[in-house]
This record gives sequence, structure tokens and C-alpha cells, in this order.
Amino acid sequence: MLKTTLNKRFLHSSSRVLSARNQNTFKVFDRNVKLLQRDRAATDKDSHHVEYIRDEVARRMIERMAFLKSDFSNVLDLGCNSGNLERQLCTNHPDDDPRWREDKELVKSKIKKLYMADSSKDMLFKDMKSSFNNDLNLERIVADEEAYDAPLLQKENEFDVVISNLSLHWINNLPGVFNNIYHSLKPDSCFIGSMFGGDTLFELRTSLQLAEMERMGGLSPRVSPFVGSNDVGGLMQKAGFQMLTIDVEEIIVDYPNVVALMKDLQLMGESNSILSSPPPLTKDMLIALEPIYRSLHGDPETGHLPATFRFVFMIGWKPGKYLSQPAMRGSANISLGDALEDNKER
Repeated sequence: MLKTTLNKRFLHSSSRVLSARNQNTFKVFDRNVKLLQRDRAATDKDSHHVEYIRDEVARRMIERMAFLKSDFSNVLDLGCNSGNLERQLCTNHPDDDPRWREDKELVKSKIKKLYMADSSKDMLFKDMKSSFNNDLNLERIVADEEAYDAPLLQKENEFDVVISNLSLHWINNLPGVFNNIYHSLKPDSCFIGSMFGGDTLFELRTSLQLAEMERMGGLSPRVSPFVGSNDVGGLMQKAGFQMLTIDVEEIIVDYPNVVALMKDLQLMGESNSILSSPPPLTKDMLIALEPIYRSLHGDPETGHLPATFRFVFMIGWKPGKYLSQPAMRGSANISLGDALEDNKER
């Protein structure tokens, strides 16, 4: 799956509506700058070589979708980028694991209509010539993920499943987006998402801080802040989702140098876009950055510089007729102490 990048990178894996849209939200990211970054990345011919993170996370999302017993004939892929999930569904390799092939075919067979929504038109239509366009019944929608501004997205109880693959970490109003997704879903349907979180790119963050302290005597926010897994669960619960499953995984990619890492982030459209823009990254800063990064985090044997991409997977269900409900408080007919004691005796 990652053959196109393995010669350059070494990948390691560990395991309604819409009243919220008008809320006063504390803004961290400049959405206009982010849109320009993603448009620029989408039109760069080299951007096809940096899909390895999104492709791998899309693969893991498909594996989760294969466990769903519910129907998902009508699907929304919110913040779909260039269609990483769709491409993974429809691409086969000779060395694919049989279980992975089964999961793909199962998920693919259940999808009758798939709506791809993204704020960047260039990114959305980037892979119009890919084979997955012929294998799936697709409709593309240019829509801002945060504003949720397309007419179809404003319909309640519309989708069997909403998915989002590595897009929500650039959203200012996450509570509003979760609320909008919740209202878009049919009862007894679920949202499956992934977003960068926690200590993503902590190696780059710490190295930049030290380099800036050394050369400029101060600190600037050069790496985006990321949400924690506990925060995600709380926000989804507040939106109304039940039976939440939140887990954290990471991917570590080895780069030959810091410039290669930063170039890949730019080609992904994942450069920093916080409102309080830091001073430009000077040549002097870059000269200081490389040895600091290598000293703190570099592999002494291979010379590679690791970069950690930590992401939060989330699954939440919109309650309906068939969704399991918690038992009423006080309805238990046996005490917890008795149950534990009985378990010890066994």
C-alpha cells in the first residue's frame, strides 16, 4: 500500500440544524489561510507522493467500518481531501492480506451512494481520473467543513454513516461540527472519524522551540495545537452521541532531514495556519534546527529523523429505536460487591 513512498520514507505503526454554527467560537485557526494552503498543495504535482499518512489512516477506518452491522448505503465523507478512503476501498495489491480484501469488499458492497465533501475544490477534484470514480457511486460537494453550508448537509436524518478522515483538527468550532454531524445522521446511525491529536509532531515542536530560543531569544507557535482524546469524547457526548469508542494510535515516519519533513507537511496541506502567525522561518533558524532535532530525536544508527503522527479515532452513535440503552438507575437486582465476590469464588 505504501510502496510509492517507502523508498523515501520508513513507516512504523503502533497500534438545527445548525444553530451551533452561529455560536461565538474562540478561533485558533485561520480557515482562509488553510484553504489557500490546501489549494496550493492539491495543484502541486508532487502532492501524490505524500498521501501515505491519510491512506494508512483511511485503511484503518475501513477496518472499523467492516465491523458495523448496520446499513450504510448513504454515506457522507466530510473533509474527504482527495478521496483517500475511496481510493483505499477500490485499490487492490497482489500482496494484500486476505482479511483486508474481505473488509474492503464488504464495506464497498454496502455503499450505494457516497457523498464526498471538502472545502477545497482543487483537493476535492484532484483525483477525478482515479479508478475509484468508476467503482463507486460518487457525488462531490464543495462545502466548508466548519460552516456545514451545503444544502444537502443541512438536511436532518439524511445519512446512514458520516465519516471524516484527518480533517477535523483544523476546525475552530468542534462542538458545532459534532452537533451538525449528529443532526445529519439517521437514528441508529454512527459517525466514524479520525483527527490528529495529542503530541503529534512533538519532535518538530520541541526542536523548533529550542532553535528559536537559541537564535531569536523567544518562542512562537510554529506547530498547531492538537486536541486530546478526552476532549473529543466530551464534545461528542455533549452533541448527543452515545456508545462512544475513542482510541489513540500513532504512526512514526522516518525522514532523511528536517527539510524533507517540512516539505511533506506543505505538500499535504498541513502547514501551520493559526491566527497568530509566527515570524518567518529564517535560514538561520533552519541551520540551528537540524542539529537540534538530530541530537534530541535522531536515530544514531540510521541517521533518520522520526516524526510522530498521533491520531484519535472516534465512533459515536445517534440513538434510535434499536440502539441499546443503559439500564435505569437502581434497576440492578444484585450488588456489585456480591458480583465481585462470586467472581472470586469461581
